[in-house]
Amino acid sequence: MMNIQQDIVQLIEKTIIALYGETQVAAKLEHTNPDFRGDYTFVVFPLLRYSKLSPEATAEQIGNALVKSDLITEFNVVKGFLNLVVNPSIYQEFLNQQWNNPGFTKLAHGNGQKVMVEYSSPNTNKPLHLGHIRNNLLGYSVAQILDANGYDVIKANLVNDRGIHICKSMLAWQRFGNGETPETAQLKGDHLVGKYYVIFETALVEQTKDLIAQAKEGNWQPSDEKIAHRYQTIWANLQKAVAANEEKQIAKLQDDIKDLVRNQSELMISCAEMLRKWESGDEEVIALWRKMNNWVYDGFAVTYSKLGVDFHKYYYESNTYTLGKDIIEGGLKAGVFYQKPDNSVWIDLKDIQLDEKLVLRSDGTSVYITQDIGTADLKYQDFGINKSIYVVGNEQDYHFKVLFHIMKKLERPYADGMFHLSYGMVDLPSGKMKSREGTVVDADDLINEMVEEAKKKTAELGKTQGLEADELNNLYESLGLSALKFFILKVDPKKRMLFNPQESIDFQGDTGPFVQYTYARIQSILRNAGDNWQNSIAKEIPLHEVELANIQTLYLYQGILKEACEQFSPALISGYCLDLAKSFNRLYNEVSILKETNEDIKNNRLKLAYFTANTLKHALSLLGIKVVERM
Repeated sequence: MMNIQQDIVQLIEKTIIALYGETQVAAKLEHTNPDFRGDYTFVVFPLLRYSKLSPEATAEQIGNALVKSDLITEFNVVKGFLNLVVNPSIYQEFLNQQWNNPGFTKLAHGNGQKVMVEYSSPNTNKPLHLGHIRNNLLGYSVAQILDANGYDVIKANLVNDRGIHICKSMLAWQRFGNGETPETAQLKGDHLVGKYYVIFETALVEQTKDLIAQAKEGNWQPSDEKIAHRYQTIWANLQKAVAANEEKQIAKLQDDIKDLVRNQSELMISCAEMLRKWESGDEEVIALWRKMNNWVYDGFAVTYSKLGVDFHKYYYESNTYTLGKDIIEGGLKAGVFYQKPDNSVWIDLKDIQLDEKLVLRSDGTSVYITQDIGTADLKYQDFGINKSIYVVGNEQDYHFKVLFHIMKKLERPYADGMFHLSYGMVDLPSGKMKSREGTVVDADDLINEMVEEAKKKTAELGKTQGLEADELNNLYESLGLSALKFFILKVDPKKRMLFNPQESIDFQGDTGPFVQYTYARIQSILRNAGDNWQNSIAKEIPLHEVELANIQTLYLYQGILKEACEQFSPALISGYCLDLAKSFNRLYNEVSILKETNEDIKNNRLKLAYFTANTLKHALSLLGIKVVERM
């Protein structure tokens, strides 16, 4: 495909040589500010020492030289900014060449390099919630964008299927479940297990609330001497904080007391014992664990299907939590790690302002980063990946800085390709979510709410005549999910976001349904146009301002696609979808397509509509959004 920007750069560099004899200047272009006429802008200030002229005179001199080419038709100067207008015939040629080219959306920047995108990473003690939705949509979209850029992508899911949090649900079901199953409860399996996680926490509150109140008053007397000493230390520090009126320290120490009391409760002690039995392979505990996890996996599968996300590879913490020990042993011998007198193993990262980090406990058991070290090696052994992207919330920023630095210290061949795609949390107008209290926004409930909202909005518009019941249901589902996905993905991943279901479904706003409506509008035009236009001979015709703007937006797509890949940012694709949809709707509103009497102009506009629709369809697919043919 022609590269207009690159051609202009080369023309400017040749002009600089011709005017000033300077061969070492690398020209750089910017897109022209919308307040001024032009497609690209060249800043001339760095050339003043060669031109010996004012910024305006230098820009005029270069502009006058450029318009002698077939590439630039006119220019204007704003101080030292040279705004260039590209010859419209070049964009017409681009349309003629690319309007039905299936290769337009296929880039090769990745050159077949293998990249793993790890996302979702759910816990098997509760269903997926709104936070998981952002993770899944972001991970899936980034994988799609990488694939479109020519990478060989492996989508992976590391499932957190073991640990004390899993045992909480298991113990609660064992004590309070009375043999309840997803079938008898008529609940998805993940919802049932999540129900017992909340039941456990409720029972724990009841069991400990009086003791916690006493402990905060200094009246708790634990039987374990070590715990008693720990409590006394915290209590003494609390009194100092109260005397100094240090509110944050008071809150922290009160939380420490609460956690200490909770961990000494009968429920938590029983839970810890269940975990020890699991780790020792107790048959009864393992059987219960497998049964409840299978319930959860069945539930997850339904939610993943609704969201339209999938995975090539699953890793399970129950299989990977012991990995990494041998690697750490080797790193200890190589001097990457060091051992303390209690035999615990650490790494000193103070040279990069990350302090010291425990990588193996004194009893030889793993910590979380031990597992991640081992799993990183396992991924490389499985796939020989060049890049590994971890889609994980920003509360884990420190963890991944440490992990990546460790892998570089260990000289792993894949270490430089490791990247943490850190994203902000999702809030609702009602505030934050809390898993323990059962106040999270369930993913399935939210999806159903979005579909119902789409049904309501569509009915209000009254544009469903002639659609069968199945078509309507598919339409509502597609619109609801597009609203959800687009609203979440249009926000820069690094930013914390507020999700508003009603705002996301607005057909007139910057939403997924608005973009889908534009696509469906084009399909209606093309159905009414017949097929003869597709075989029409391309001709050089004058372009209306809105046609030119639409073609120029299409021309930008490959650059946006590459940039979205480099930045791992679906938000760039979302923004592009809005720009392209708006440029076509402006064309639709300002000029006629089907009623145009000049056949050449009409056929040209139909090709432009077809090109726009296919580009929208591809861009939306990168966001995991399916288009609808009729609305």
